Amino acid sequence: MSRLQPALVHHIVNSLGWRDLRPLQQESIAPLLDGEDAVLLAPTAGGKTEAATFPLLSAMEQGRWTGLSVLYVCPLKALLNNLLPRLETYAGWLGRRVALWHGDIPQTARRRILTDPPDILLTTPESLEAMLVSTKVDQHRLFAGVRTIVIDEVHAFAGDDRGWHLLAVLERLQRLSGRPIQRVGLSATVGNPESLLRWLQGSGRGARAARVVAPGVDLVPRTGGEATAPPPGDIELDYVGSTSNAAKVIAALHRGEKRLVFCDSRQLVEELGAALRAAGVTTFLSHASLSLDERRRAEAAFAEARDCVIVSTSTLELGIDVGDLDRVIQIDSPTTVASFLQRIGRTGRRAGSTRNCLFLTRSHEALLGASALLVLWGRGYIEPVTAPPEPRHIVAQQLLALNLQEHKIGQNLWSQGWNGLPPFDRSAEPILRHLVDHGFLDQDGELLFIGPAAEEKFGRRHFMGLTAVFTAPPEFTVFAGRQEIGRTDPMLLTEKIDGPRVLLLGGRSWKVTWIDWTRRRCFVEASDLNGRARWFGTGYTGTSYALNRAARDVLLGADPQVKLTRRATQQLAVVRDKNVDTVHPGGTVITRVGEDVRWWTWAGYRANATLTATLAGLTDERQRFSDEYVRLRTDLTPQIWKAGTADAATHLCLPDVDVKAMRGLKFHEALPERLAMATLATRLADLDSAEKALSEPVRFVLQTP
Repeated sequence: MSRLQPALVHHIVNSLGWRDLRPLQQESIAPLLDGEDAVLLAPTAGGKTEAATFPLLSAMEQGRWTGLSVLYVCPLKALLNNLLPRLETYAGWLGRRVALWHGDIPQTARRRILTDPPDILLTTPESLEAMLVSTKVDQHRLFAGVRTIVIDEVHAFAGDDRGWHLLAVLERLQRLSGRPIQRVGLSATVGNPESLLRWLQGSGRGARAARVVAPGVDLVPRTGGEATAPPPGDIELDYVGSTSNAAKVIAALHRGEKRLVFCDSRQLVEELGAALRAAGVTTFLSHASLSLDERRRAEAAFAEARDCVIVSTSTLELGIDVGDLDRVIQIDSPTTVASFLQRIGRTGRRAGSTRNCLFLTRSHEALLGASALLVLWGRGYIEPVTAPPEPRHIVAQQLLALNLQEHKIGQNLWSQGWNGLPPFDRSAEPILRHLVDHGFLDQDGELLFIGPAAEEKFGRRHFMGLTAVFTAPPEFTVFAGRQEIGRTDPMLLTEKIDGPRVLLLGGRSWKVTWIDWTRRRCFVEASDLNGRARWFGTGYTGTSYALNRAARDVLLGADPQVKLTRRATQQLAVVRDKNVDTVHPGGTVITRVGEDVRWWTWAGYRANATLTATLAGLTDERQRFSDEYVRLRTDLTPQIWKAGTADAATHLCLPDVDVKAMRGLKFHEALPERLAMATLATRLADLDSAEKALSEPVRFVLQTP
């Protein structure tokens, strides 16, 4: 701690009562004080916030930074709200100030920030974008002194389009500040931290010093096939067969303890929450379609209670503090080891306690999926985080956003706005020409301006639709009197039913009394009838090659190195027996049951989408592929198969994409249709895994119907 500011060290020892720093916090001091880019890697509750904050506060004092000098970016507003008191305390020790800016912050607070900027600003990438394009913000004055940006949960950004958006915004901020901005990413354990760091550096990759700080973390990537000693933790796998049985088990086990139950859909959260309350369990709910007040009340009450359960989607997977947990329970299984590590990391924080997780699976498919995940986890595998390829729609959004920010851009100089960072460089010229040709941008000589098509499509409410890079499905806001309960899918309000329309929201039943179709509002009153909860997603994206191959290993006899209940052991034997003809240790299997012919690749959804497109002459034209198999033509023979796949690996094809799928690609209107479709097809493909599947021997099996 010798390089930290002395007043800060005093408070660490005396106010926090810490005798020493954790290894991550100690090893982060030198690189952050020296201005290096870094990714700080540690499990949940590993002290990452302090590892970044303490050196940066010291740098602030030693360098006499003034004005807004540090941006702290999070993926969730709730996480920002949770961090604010802690960071205010740390900064206050040195007479520094912290402020919060996101969509729920009132205008009066925003005006105070603009008039007298804090030293540290907590915000989201979408709010940063809104500030950059706002006519009410003097961007040069506000951001001129920014020296460092901290990206919390950076892995959550890097794996989707919000990551591309964040990188582009950082490059624009760097041009405003006129200096390189130090980038510090805080991440849970990922499979490729060095790649994540290179991605985070953006245009500064190779030009600025950078390092991964991860004491005690094995940074050797694992493919999922290597056997290692299972990680520590109290993990148990059970089979319960239904949601109602899961509620009975949760109600009976661990009474007097605080339990966090993860579900992977809002509908399941609602149904399980209602079942637990009916069983007399003190239950709270948290998911994205509940109102902010509802979630805050639930999380606050849960943090203060003892004998209770909170049922949540992945909204509580990240570092939001809900108090001292005793147990984590997982209904069915998450689809990634990384997600499981986040969830189990919510436990074991007390001295003498152990990280733990109880899996309650409701079907044979879920039992196999959970077993596969735990096999991967036991081997030390963690998924690599990779940015989605070819983000052309984000390039279009950024061209429009830069124009709003600068009011005009030069048609020959625009690529300087992102410091030459691909794909926001000259390679985006076709997208720029499309924006001009279709009226999204107007041209006057060498200058480009926002055009009428952009005004019409994105101009509502001061171009707010241009600041978020994801598309949220339309939902109706549900009110009980003046109290907002949450939001529901409109299909629940339009489906034909007999009798009263009753919704399940917040774990309670509500009878619909009136619907305001124009303002998308639904008014309800409490009901004793059984309600329904359902949200319709944007489409199935499937599970990975690694997870499906682990499932194949389980069917071939691999057991997860965790506790299995007797029910789980018995049902896993049933699952293996049902799938005995779909797996073989020597390669893949093609089965025929009557006219049903399937190639059991166990390669994952994206690989099978690629194989279906590549083997168009061999696949059943009427079929849809799955994560595990591809349906083949009914007259397939070994000879036809051998001829049709002889050189398939050398000319893999991108999957076919329905034009309707473009609706889920925000800003697709600002792209040529062919480029939008190419983006979707590239993202649906898994060429490497498809090639692996084609390289394996194939065994033909004739099954009895």
